[in-house]
Formats: sequence, C-alpha cells, structure tokens
Amino acid sequence: MSTYRDRLPGVPEWGRCGVMGVIGVTPGSYSDGKLRLDVGQAVAHGLELVGQGADIVDVGAESTRPGAVRITREEELRRVLPVVRGLAEGGALVSVDTTRADVAEAAVDADARIINDVSGGRADPAMVKVVARTGVPFVLLHRRARSADTEGPAGYGDAVSESVAEAERQMDAMVTADVDPAQVITAPGLGIATGTRADDWALPARLDAWRRLGRPVLVAASRKRFLGTLLADPARGDPRPPRARDAATAAVSAIAATQGAWAVRVHEVRATADAVRVEAALRTARHPEPDSHR
Repeated sequence: MSTYRDRLPGVPEWGRCGVMGVIGVTPGSYSDGKLRLDVGQAVAHGLELVGQGADIVDVGAESTRPGAVRITREEELRRVLPVVRGLAEGGALVSVDTTRADVAEAAVDADARIINDVSGGRADPAMVKVVARTGVPFVLLHRRARSADTEGPAGYGDAVSESVAEAERQMDAMVTADVDPAQVITAPGLGIATGTRADDWALPARLDAWRRLGRPVLVAASRKRFLGTLLADPARGDPRPPRARDAATAAVSAIAATQGAWAVRVHEVRATADAVRVEAALRTARHPEPDSHR
C-alpha cells in the first residue's frame, strides 16, 4: 500500500469532521428541484450555509442524477464562476464540483480552493494536469459506473476492498502524473459506483479501510437513494423523498465522524454541523488532553 502525507494545502484543520455544504446551480437536481441562477441568491444561500456551520461550500452546475443530460462548457462556466467568486469574496472556503478541467481551472482562478470531480479525474484527461498545476486539493471520488448509468450494477465481490484498491490505483496514477499526494482527498462513490444497497451501507460502515490509504476521506451520503429505501413507507413501500432524508443524513454524518472522516458533504447543513460537533465533544470527553481540566 502506498504511503501518503495527511495534510491538505490551503485548507484549515478543524479538529473535527468538516462539513461541506452543497450549492447546486442546476435545474433538475434530484434533491433541490430548483434553479439558483440568480447569483445574488445563490451567494446568499451559500453564506447562509456557512452561518449554519458549513466549513466548505461546494458549487456545481451539473446534475449527476441517472440519465442527466450534460450542459455545455459555456453554460457551466456561466453558472459556476460568478457564484464561486461571490462566495470567495464573502469569506467562504469554496469547492467547485465539476468534471471539466477548464471549468475547474477557471474556478480556481476565481478563488475556489478545492476541486471536487465525481469522475475521479477520468472524464477529462486534462484534469490531472490542472490539479498538478494549481496545487489545490482534489476530491478523488471512486467509481466504476458512468455518469449516465449511476444506478447500474458495479459487479463487486467485496465492494469495500475492491473499491479501495481501485481508488489507490487512481491515486497512484495521479501521483505519477505529477500531482502531489498531499492534494488528494479520497471519497467512496456512495450511490454512484456501488452495485447494491448492501454495498452502499458497507462503504460508510468500513471507513477504516479508506483511512488506510493515508489520505483524508470525504463521505457524500446526503439524501442518497439508499437512505430513502431504508426509510420507505412501510405500507406502500415508496422510498422516502430526498428532502425527508436529512435526519438520516445527519446520522450517517455522525457515524462517519466517529470513524475519522475528514468531512461530509450535505445539502442540509445545520443538523449535520450539530452532529459532528457533538461527536467531537464526546470524543474529547473520552480522551481529554492532559491539561484540558485545568
């Protein structure tokens, strides 16, 4: 197993699991169902998330729902850049959610400080060069399925060990292409790269396997379908709607925090921000610093 350093350039250490709040400037989002193309409203919403406890605001303009049609590069830039710039000017630590290298680079120029690529750098061959050149942290999300087939079977034997091994190979390839390993954040592909609902539960249940890669781990379970299936209406069997999955999301966030997750990515910030702070307080109470009671 490769050995990687465990710090992220340009990102503060919070002493607890961080919270990444989501801003989707896209119509047809499976969770929002809204279009936030009014820059002022989108920026205000992002800063509101910061006020609710978000440490990072993740801005994206493309939906990853099954069957989503890609928008053009020009439209993605039009949606993303003013919001990134406005949030950064407002003091937020901004992540850009994109699979396009030129959009990522333009967003970093607009003061985004993290690149979050749901393809793990595979959708655009130029992405790895942008990551290496900019030096910003990069979320390497592991996946097998394509964006147009996010619900297709991944064909795992052991989802955890196989996905971790594949993520490590992705990481090694990026390092070979001159990305500093200190830039890499790993992320299990919950609801994207998994083959079954059991796989979706296995990944956050065994974050220790991801931690062995030696890099920070981001958990993005927010409002995912496997939560809706778990909480399905007992009479009719209908999955619980996305916006009614936030309490379950906060529960997964707290559990991820206990397993050493670096951050969790969520749509509803306040409950998760509270949950990770409670987890940190309990952890401190269990293992107090020698001078903490003086």
